[in-house]
Formats: sequence, structure tokens, C-alpha cells
Amino acid sequence: MDNSERFFCNRECRYFPCHKGIPEEDFNCLFCYCPLYFLGEECGGDYIMKNGVKSCINCLRPHRPDSFSEINSILKQHI
Repeated sequence: MDNSERFFCNRECRYFPCHKGIPEEDFNCLFCYCPLYFLGEECGGDYIMKNGVKSCINCLRPHRPDSFSEINSILKQHI
């Protein structure tokens, strides 16, 4: 997928890819920091709690190539 307003892949990032489980050519870096984090347990992602802190290390939701529309739809409901 080409870089656009809905998808951006930053292969120059020193952490790329920051999560395993998505082919590098499909890895979406647009939401590097998940905008759904503030929703806590209702974010819908695959998070775990570590010492009382939400860890999204295993979550691929914001990095899937088709995540833009889904995340924006959820944000519109909460903001």
C-alpha cells in the first residue's frame, strides 16, 4: 500500500516494526501512538495490564493497513 492520508509506513524508524504479526509492507505507522489508548478497557485492542499500567505491546489494531476508518469512526463517538 502506498503512503497516503490513511496509511504511512516509516521503515526509517529505529523501532520499525514495533509489533510483530503484520507483514512489513502492510504495517501502518500512521497511528504510532494509539489514539484509542485513552478509552482504557473500552479501546477494543489487545492490551494487558502490567503493574497497573496498560501495555499495548501485543496490540496490532492501529497498525493494520485498514485501521484508519475504523479508528476515526470510534474517535467520532467519543470526542
